[in-house]
Amino acid sequence: MPYDLIVVGGSFAGLSAAMQLARARRKVLVIDAGHPRNRFARTSHGFLGQDGEPPREIIDEGKRQLALYPTVAFTSQEALAASAGEGGFSVSLAGGGEESALRLVLATGVRDELPRIPGLQERWGVTILHCPYCHGYEVGNQAVGVVANHPSSPHQGMLLPDWGPTTYFTQGAFEPDGEQVASLTARGARIERTPIVELLGKAPALEAVRLSDDRIVPVAALFTAPKTQMASALAEQLGCTFDDGPLGPYIRVDARKETTVAGVFAAGDAASPMANATLASAAGAMAGFGVHQSLVFG
Repeated sequence: MPYDLIVVGGSFAGLSAAMQLARARRKVLVIDAGHPRNRFARTSHGFLGQDGEPPREIIDEGKRQLALYPTVAFTSQEALAASAGEGGFSVSLAGGGEESALRLVLATGVRDELPRIPGLQERWGVTILHCPYCHGYEVGNQAVGVVANHPSSPHQGMLLPDWGPTTYFTQGAFEPDGEQVASLTARGARIERTPIVELLGKAPALEAVRLSDDRIVPVAALFTAPKTQMASALAEQLGCTFDDGPLGPYIRVDARKETTVAGVFAAGDAASPMANATLASAAGAMAGFGVHQSLVFG
């Protein structure tokens, strides 16, 4: 086996996992096609020591630091398939080659599926946002809204008033129950039951939304929880078990981030229902520790 570990995915979780094995002087290959989930965001926030930095620059600096370790290698080819074999795993690459290792870390992330409102995608990561803890401060004290996309969306509507005057848009589909209405009202959030049909303002800026009855509601940003799908089929190919999260499936892992397939670990958004840079980095480090201990102790 040429590598002790192959990490598939080179964003915060994957690079954090690789770093732990690099520092244990193990041979590591990072496979990264260069399409991280956070590529739409201009800056990353709430990540200690990196607050306000562009995600791409954080990733590039992480790769630069990893490249200083002589046992680390990189490839920008896409990982197309993975399989278990005697004593390890093989990963097939888009260029036709194949790499093998004793252990795998899947840090492949997820793919976001936004509500079907024209203009959301063009503003995604700038004025259409997923996390108030990550991006709420930058739009604070301005009118904001929640585009309901799931029965749990009222929870987001209850959080947002700490950042600005909030409107909860049910989109005619996600009506809060009585208790949720009371909580939203107590928090000062306004409930709007007429659906949004158009975003106003030159993208990626947002000035207001037009409702189906032609009313205009001023907002500087909209928050929504996109439904998610696995960005890679590798976990399914390997036979990993998935759990159903509130917005989509994620890979089941134990305390050391090992999946239900022995020797396969997972971290980051693909293995958690919560999307957050700090959590992803921490989970990647934990996966790295788990991999090393599995190599040492089994």
